[in-house]
Amino acid sequence: MDKKEPIRLQKFIAQCGIASRRKAEELILQGKVKINGKPAILGDKVTDKDKVVVNGRRIVLPRTRYRYIMLNKPRGFVCTMSDEKGRPTVAELVSNVGERVYPVGRLDKDSEGMIVFTNDGDFANRLMHPRNSVYKFYRVTVRPSVTEEQLVKLETGVEIDGKKTAPAIVHVLLEDREAQRVVLEIVLHEGKNREIRKMCQAVGLEVARLRRTQIGGVKMGMLKQGDWRDLTEKEVKNLLINPLVNGRTI
Repeated sequence: MDKKEPIRLQKFIAQCGIASRRKAEELILQGKVKINGKPAILGDKVTDKDKVVVNGRRIVLPRTRYRYIMLNKPRGFVCTMSDEKGRPTVAELVSNVGERVYPVGRLDKDSEGMIVFTNDGDFANRLMHPRNSVYKFYRVTVRPSVTEEQLVKLETGVEIDGKKTAPAIVHVLLEDREAQRVVLEIVLHEGKNREIRKMCQAVGLEVARLRRTQIGGVKMGMLKQGDWRDLTEKEVKNLLINPLVNGRTI
């Protein structure tokens, strides 16, 4: 429960595992519940800072064990906890975490790389909220080659579905003329569906491979495909920190 958001007393009692909401209402009406030393009434709201006593015993919310993990998603998995089409899901890859966690943001089925999972809803909202503009780094292999004009268009924004994409940071990591492929690093702070693929298509580039390598200030590193690991406390904080990219910010 958010300390700043009061909830109804009967819901609080139920979340503490004392009784159902209906039974909790009966306990309140019977005068068996006190809040900060005063008899409670139906309609009262509390936070976890309040002292709630039921039948002479103080009750507290059980502490949730929050988990923050990083997964290296392989191709072919969809970023949902279940799929009506029967396709492999990322839920299968984190089934042994020990808590039920959910993906924060998505990668399309054909993309791979870093995904964060958590059971901390407040943190997930902060990570996804547009005002925080968390950078996401992608290593993108395109064909056949790339021109300066195409790079400029990707950086300044291209029109997709009638709307112009936000500015991005794009630079060439590798150019293999013999194999007719170029590896780009693209840094975005938007997270629209298949955005990079649509951006590249709009400027005439074919995406051969797309991998997310970093979110905020946290790199995926050498984590093997299909594997996950817990994030450190420092990494959890650094997810919301945007580093300079080649001396620039978006």
